[in-house]
Amino acid sequence: MNIEEHLQELTVKILRSACDLHITEQQVIVNHTRSDVEGDYTVVMFPFVKALKLSPDAVGAILGPKIIEGSKYFSDSSVVKGFLNFTLTKEYYQDTLARIAEDKDYGRKVKQGKSVIVEFCSPNTNKPLHLGHIRNILLGWSMSMILDELGYDVVKTQIINDRGIAVCKSMIAWQKFGAGATPSSTGIKSDHFVGKYYVEFNKKLKAEYAIWQATDAGKAHYNLHKKEDQSPEEFFKAYKNNYFNEFSALGKEAKEMLLRWEANDTEVKELWKKMNNWVYEGFETTYKTLGVEFDKLYYESQTYLLGKEYIEKGLEKDTFYKKEDGSVWIDLEAKKLDHKLVLRSDGTSVYMTQDIGTAEKRYEETPAEKMIYVVGDEQEYHFKVLFEILKKINVPYADGLYHLSYGMVDLPTGRMKSREGTVVDADDLIAEIIQEAENSAKERGELEEITKEEQKEIYRKIGLSALKFFILRVSAKRRMVFDPKESLDMQGQTGPYIQNAYVRIASVLRRNEHALSGYDGYTDLHSTEKVLIKEIAKYPLILQDAADKYDPSLMANYAYNLAKCFHRFYHDVSILKAENEAARNFRLLLSKQVALVLKKSMRLLGIEMPEKM
Repeated sequence: MNIEEHLQELTVKILRSACDLHITEQQVIVNHTRSDVEGDYTVVMFPFVKALKLSPDAVGAILGPKIIEGSKYFSDSSVVKGFLNFTLTKEYYQDTLARIAEDKDYGRKVKQGKSVIVEFCSPNTNKPLHLGHIRNILLGWSMSMILDELGYDVVKTQIINDRGIAVCKSMIAWQKFGAGATPSSTGIKSDHFVGKYYVEFNKKLKAEYAIWQATDAGKAHYNLHKKEDQSPEEFFKAYKNNYFNEFSALGKEAKEMLLRWEANDTEVKELWKKMNNWVYEGFETTYKTLGVEFDKLYYESQTYLLGKEYIEKGLEKDTFYKKEDGSVWIDLEAKKLDHKLVLRSDGTSVYMTQDIGTAEKRYEETPAEKMIYVVGDEQEYHFKVLFEILKKINVPYADGLYHLSYGMVDLPTGRMKSREGTVVDADDLIAEIIQEAENSAKERGELEEITKEEQKEIYRKIGLSALKFFILRVSAKRRMVFDPKESLDMQGQTGPYIQNAYVRIASVLRRNEHALSGYDGYTDLHSTEKVLIKEIAKYPLILQDAADKYDPSLMANYAYNLAKCFHRFYHDVSILKAENEAARNFRLLLSKQVALVLKKSMRLLGIEMPEKM
């Protein structure tokens, strides 16, 4: 039991016995005491004042002395403006540190026999992974690790978008312009190789479109369809999709290839398999570099026909309705979501249909308490509709559906565009930031005594820590700018800053591993020691809060705050030259527990800790 729960339990017990007021522990609000008020923890009086018909001071006069009498962990109390503040005793700090040190699985919960499915990444097979994918992957992986730490059986999955017109664009471009080249013949990483032809297709299409605009046909369309006072530049910018679908020779070839794929044309399917396999090989390399793996893969080429049977059942129960043209819809106006198409008039599926079918297929394979979809915020409406439909067809997991929506990632130079080849590839970014970590370490000259292989491993850990932490420290819903240089700042809110705290502790402990007991005589704790103990005691609460709110940034910012508290402690208090042996041993044990909690917290973000840096 943590100190907040202990305080809640005592408050409930005393109010019941002394005032005959029956409340639950959830009704007792406990906060950290404000920095400008004396005390450590605060109980809010206002919820009890009305029921007891007493002033906050009167309620505090009842509660304060009895809580102190009933617990060895609270000493002084005071009521300030309706808030009852308590000061912790030295026994609290000693007992808390001892309890945490004795718990080898501190914060981790035993398996609950409950499953969670976390879908993340879900890339297209027409291009390599980029910076936006990295944010998706890191969020999904971190949520998976957090839920695993809380005792869930987590299934990490993705649905790979391996079909459609975008994939056909890469295939057509390779056929027309590739001249038989392969990843191995060019030395290009295989997913980058395929992405190169997606960009090439769009470059050729852009050139084709420019030529068409100057033809009599293009000019005629402009004159016929332009809006009043619309310039040719404005018109043709808005008209490009129409051009692709109606007039483009390249567009015609791509659409014909898609039709051949859907008709199971042998030649097209073989090319499709070959190029997709190139992409999968490249993806796997990137996942390995990021330290990410998946338990189950789904492919859109296998799921795009799913869901129709659930629509048919829903029609029988009037959950859905059919229009005169044969298309099937659902009315979600009561949920302010309008009417939504679920089957076209020709009987073909839309994305919503296959998402319904995929959710059901997943549940059949893994009956899960929760299904978490890590997908960008541009899909918020889609998931609101999907979840409402699944509720209406009464799936057993409807209350456990969650869309972990996240904002775009920009660079200091601005937005990225896949079609124009201006995205920041994940591999290039990872390599760049690891190289920056190496350059920075070499400037400090602190790793010269170890081997080149050991140095390389440390550079990797620092670089990936910089990348992962900088992205995960920002709440998912916020749009963000990723700045590679800022992410490596050893004095900023960064992964390397936290790693540095861990490395400092590791350095001290390597020379003093035996001296972690025999501190009973140490009672006059320094303020920074008290702060550190209170911080490490928060770990289970932060872990649960991050899971409840689907927000890994809570864990990231907790790790930063803990590291910051340790750096302050390290600056203000001597460990090895402490005033006596008991103080020295206490501080060594405290430092070790801080290191362990830092390592746990960073592991949940997918970050490894170096022993040197």
